[in-house]
Amino acid sequence: MISLINEFFNGLKDFSDSYWFYVIIFVIAVLDSVIPIVPSETLVIIGGVSAGSGSLSLGIVLLCAATGAFIGDHVSYEIGKKASAFVTRRYERTEKGAKRLNAVIHHINERGGLLLVTARFIPGGRTILTLTCGITHQRQRWFSGWIAVATIIWATYASLLGFIGGKTFADNHTLAFTFAFGCAIGVTGVIELARFILKKRKSQ
Repeated sequence: MISLINEFFNGLKDFSDSYWFYVIIFVIAVLDSVIPIVPSETLVIIGGVSAGSGSLSLGIVLLCAATGAFIGDHVSYEIGKKASAFVTRRYERTEKGAKRLNAVIHHINERGGLLLVTARFIPGGRTILTLTCGITHQRQRWFSGWIAVATIIWATYASLLGFIGGKTFADNHTLAFTFAFGCAIGVTGVIELARFILKKRKSQ
């Protein structure tokens, strides 16, 4: 089993050493904002690991990830705008639906910028929130400003996590990837736990 894991990571390392990996990171970062199952964060971490071992440039990995995510979030926003009339009509058919829609708009107006930043660290959260911003017709300048902040923070976090793993375990790529992925899962777990605790406190 261990030998299979080592072979997998060694093969992945060889693939991620190519300059084409920059293009792949960019494309997947764009797609991940629209299709949440695409593993953009995983690829950015892998790119960071390769940068840590000296095969790629950390700055270019970060730039490709942030730019791709920024474009992808705007695609999701525009899809939300196009679907706005249809979604609004469906929610406003009932009093309960109208209240839910108004509650969403209220939350975005109150702390939408912070939500856009934190949503990038929640699986599927970025897609739901960017679509919702389009559906509720949030101002594009406001949206673009916060998305720029969110994508830079996310890309820096993911690429540096991989970079640290690559530097720390330069001679063992399996450990480098495992360390970086483990840290990423740990951070996501802490965020989800904090969200659960806050939600429970509000319901009491």
